[in-house]
Amino acid sequence: MSEQKCIFITGAGSGIGRATAQLFAERGWFIGLTDIDAKGLEETAALLPEGQRISISLDVRDRTQWARAVETFGQATNRRCHVLFNNAGVGRGGPIEEMSDEDIDLVLDVNLKGVINGVNAALPLLRETAGARIVNVASVAGVVGAPKLAVYSATKFGVRGLTESLDAELSRYGVRVTSLMPWFVDTAILDNRDQSGSNRTLRDGLKDNQTPIYPVRLAAERAWDAAHGAEMHYMAGKAAERAQFGMRFFPNAVRKQIRKTMGDD
Repeated sequence: MSEQKCIFITGAGSGIGRATAQLFAERGWFIGLTDIDAKGLEETAALLPEGQRISISLDVRDRTQWARAVETFGQATNRRCHVLFNNAGVGRGGPIEEMSDEDIDLVLDVNLKGVINGVNAALPLLRETAGARIVNVASVAGVVGAPKLAVYSATKFGVRGLTESLDAELSRYGVRVTSLMPWFVDTAILDNRDQSGSNRTLRDGLKDNQTPIYPVRLAAERAWDAAHGAEMHYMAGKAAERAQFGMRFFPNAVRKQIRKTMGDD
């Protein structure tokens, strides 16, 4: 274990977390798999080589569980963590006045507070590991706000700001902080129904508008780049790169297109 690099992944039970775990494992890393979903965690673990991963139940909203999970991971890695991949997230949407208080709190607590909890819990291990890095999963929703995703967008703008602040703040420990900012990726979040009681999902609307949906493997490849590259923000998908470019030079056109994509124009 002395030479093997290691990554701690939240939300590893599905989607980008699972794909990232597979990719890093293929490239020889030891993987800390964490998720609140026990079945998903078990399914991901079965895809990785025995002895190259450890599975830990974790609700990222719970600081006590974070402390326990990081301690367990540290015991398996000789007190090292080369990458903390803050990936766990939930998607709840719809017009803000139709969102329940419970869903609003869930999005805030998982997508933003959960990331902050992870940084504080893992920082001691990261400081002990030469060249350590935090990769936070934000979103193109953290580049341009989208209708019917107001709270989600707020958390992703928050993660983006947190990333930029922490990259400066933690440089004194030699810890880099970057973000992964995907466009719409083929995960279960796209299958959530909105709050209006309609049977239509976000995926349905994206297909109607011929909006690209990218494979999770692409996002995992960009997570690898975010764990190794010199930039701060890593867009996943050509549409994400176009949105980032457009918000610098043609912001009104991008906002109009996003409204159309989300069926609000």
